[in-house]
Amino acid sequence: MSNPNTPEQVLEAAERFRADFYAVRDQVTKVLVGQETVIERVLVCLFAGGHVLLEGVPGIGKTLLIRTLAEATSLDFGRVQFTPDLMPADISGTTVVLEGEGEHGRIERQFVFQPGPIFAQIVLADEVNRATPKTQSAMLEAMQERSVTVAGVSHDLPKPFLVMATQNPLEQEGTYPLPEAQLDRFFFKLLVGYSTRDELNEILVRTTGDATAAAKPVLDAERILEHQALVRRVAAAPRVQDYAVRLVLATHPADVKFGSAGLYATPMVNQYVRVGASPRAAQALMLGAKVLALLDGRAAIATDDVRAVALAALRHRLILNFEGEAEGVTADAVIANIIETLPTDVES
Repeated sequence: MSNPNTPEQVLEAAERFRADFYAVRDQVTKVLVGQETVIERVLVCLFAGGHVLLEGVPGIGKTLLIRTLAEATSLDFGRVQFTPDLMPADISGTTVVLEGEGEHGRIERQFVFQPGPIFAQIVLADEVNRATPKTQSAMLEAMQERSVTVAGVSHDLPKPFLVMATQNPLEQEGTYPLPEAQLDRFFFKLLVGYSTRDELNEILVRTTGDATAAAKPVLDAERILEHQALVRRVAAAPRVQDYAVRLVLATHPADVKFGSAGLYATPMVNQYVRVGASPRAAQALMLGAKVLALLDGRAAIATDDVRAVALAALRHRLILNFEGEAEGVTADAVIANIIETLPTDVES
């Protein structure tokens, strides 16, 4: 069904959505051991059309996850290894002069654009915080506008387009923390943890034996775009949408400088948060919740769907103040406090 609009049509299309979602997940889990929650949240980003930031120590499968996802979805894969000497043109591409022989033996020159690795459908930005702010800024237009401008000419990026960036939280020497404007472009921030004992044993079986696991293509770009359009047709009752709005507003402490009255902020937010989440956080909450609703066979989202994606959608959009950092308070703890105390329904 190409254009489902009624709830019944959305539910009918949801069956195909669920089948494709879990088919991709199964292919990824054939290669990657464990990290089930991270894998599913990455797929939520893919089907919602958002970018994802993966944070974790080296060697726990972040790069393998991204490469395997590209194989399972038949999408073009590009990789950028971020280093301090990386230049913006190394990402977006550059215009070069080509010489050739024209009429009457004359040498003719023409300017030709050579696209960079950003011109792929899934782009791995590996250790994104190791490049300079100038180079990091080259990602902003691509992530937000789905296009890049080189020598005054705009070039559209392929569809679907997904940036999956990784960063190491431990080695901070020689790194450049991502600016808030760039962090805000990431749909989700996911924390990739260590493997369990059983998972590590299985990793050794798969990687030190003679058998090799590989993902098979089970989806293509056209179907992914159809599913992304379907996600936006999932309904949201006014009370559920308002809950997502209040969840975002609850991250805003009372601060005259930023024009916030802190009407929904908890005492913990007022004490430890300097800047709260942006409107993009509300968009991520809604779209992420819509994906979860489809996976549950529903044509409308519930407040539980919003709560389920709140940590991933909000943790990178909160800026703690000095007191919060000094006391070791985490953004996750603040968000958990909001979820526990924010009422589901309030009078407008």
